[in-house]
Amino acid sequence: MSTLNETPSSNRLHIGIFGKTNSGKSSFINAITGQSVSIVANVAGTTTDPVYKPMEIHPLGPCVIIDTAGFDDESELGAARIEKTKLAAEKTDIAIMVVEGCDTIENLSTEIKWCDHFRDKKTPVVFVVNKADLYPEESQSLAEKLREETKSEVIVMSCAKPQAEGETGSVKAELRIDDEVSKVKSVIARLMPEDFGAEYITGDLADEGDLVLLVMPQDIQAPKGRLILPQVQTLRELLDKKCLVMSVTTDKLTAVLDKLVEPPKLIITDSQVFDFVYKNKPKESMLTSFSVLFAAYKGDLPYYMEGAKAIDGLTEESRVLIAECCTHAPLTEDIGRVKIPSMLRKRVGAGLQVDIVSGTDFPDDPSQYDLIIQCGACMFNRKYVLSRIDKAKAHRVPMTNYGVTIAHVTGILDKISTGYSR
Repeated sequence: MSTLNETPSSNRLHIGIFGKTNSGKSSFINAITGQSVSIVANVAGTTTDPVYKPMEIHPLGPCVIIDTAGFDDESELGAARIEKTKLAAEKTDIAIMVVEGCDTIENLSTEIKWCDHFRDKKTPVVFVVNKADLYPEESQSLAEKLREETKSEVIVMSCAKPQAEGETGSVKAELRIDDEVSKVKSVIARLMPEDFGAEYITGDLADEGDLVLLVMPQDIQAPKGRLILPQVQTLRELLDKKCLVMSVTTDKLTAVLDKLVEPPKLIITDSQVFDFVYKNKPKESMLTSFSVLFAAYKGDLPYYMEGAKAIDGLTEESRVLIAECCTHAPLTEDIGRVKIPSMLRKRVGAGLQVDIVSGTDFPDDPSQYDLIIQCGACMFNRKYVLSRIDKAKAHRVPMTNYGVTIAHVTGILDKISTGYSR
């Protein structure tokens, strides 16, 4: 579990490393991280499923490095591995495309297609022409052709493993690689979105000195002895903002409000008790939920709010997809598997079909559904959530999230505060 002073993996810059098998992806990762993160071997297909490694990289800060299987994996499990690579691409904020210096531009059609795909997704791409010390002239020529063909950043780099200690020129080789790694990091830093990591979960709803009340029901869904991740992240942010923070369970809401001299500026609650908190809050206090805040922080809140209107048109013949990001064991009070389906069926009719997926399971073609309801997505980075939204938009399927759904059904969606805009 993430502690209060850790950066959750979902909030880190995701750097995906892509290329053919044995192009030197794993060696490059070990060089840029300064650690033996990935296995290096002269055997094609050493990397199978993508490897996600959270770490701090100076000067980039908290990152997740993704080592992927080769584009040209022709093993028995190659197709499945490439599907995993495609999933990793959906989570990638910046893509590093590693090619061998001895390759030719004519042989890089797959890499160029992937570059075009990333460009369509507004994901920056950096080409690394690897093993330049083995193929110096070929590497420089290939780099020039890649710059011309892709209009991308291209860096020429030596083998990402220095010569053995004691060999002639080994110190010089290490210094050269260090310099090349620094260039890669500088380019990544320059390509990072300007506002990356600067967004606030609570937007402009709370500032220094404001009193914020967190209503957090500790029911069967709450891990024993812990808080769920959205609560932890929101609490930490409010402390960083120098807000005055109070936390209560739902049954103590009215008691704590009676003891306050002034009402809280903002109340943040769990979406499942939206209605109760709204009915009992001071009229001066703004109200929102953790899930609504994450709808803006991780996704597209205006799109979610528009999508919630589709609830009014559902019938017993409709089909709804609930997309969880967690892979937790279902519980009797589970909000996604139990409470929201029951709420919808009570409104629409018992015949409403509700399908549930979890983790990274999500249909490439969701057109069979009349509505998609996404969780708060605290476990995923924003890039991946937006890839799901893009699929829904492409197939003209309305999409919303847990908190927005509950606020709409309880009739208070137009009365809650978001404090966030992109």
